[in-house]
Amino acid sequence: MASSQRDVIDFSALERELQGAIESEQKYKRENEAKLRAVGQRVSYDQFRDLVLSCHLRPLEKKDKEGAPRKQPWNPVAPT
Repeated sequence: MASSQRDVIDFSALERELQGAIESEQKYKRENEAKLRAVGQRVSYDQFRDLVLSCHLRPLEKKDKEGAPRKQPWNPVAPT
């Protein structure tokens, strides 16, 4: 019994498809939660839109800021 090309499963393509579906589901849930928060806060349409569009952003953690060189002095106008 010879196997045909249709019987061969492309696992890498299947994994890519699964990863895409997972990312899509995460985006949907993240945006939906942002929409529900915005409705609960009774914001204007522009604020609603901004909240939904920025829902993928996360605040910096302390470890992200520690040890990083400062790119701007505290008061660039004051003489050093």
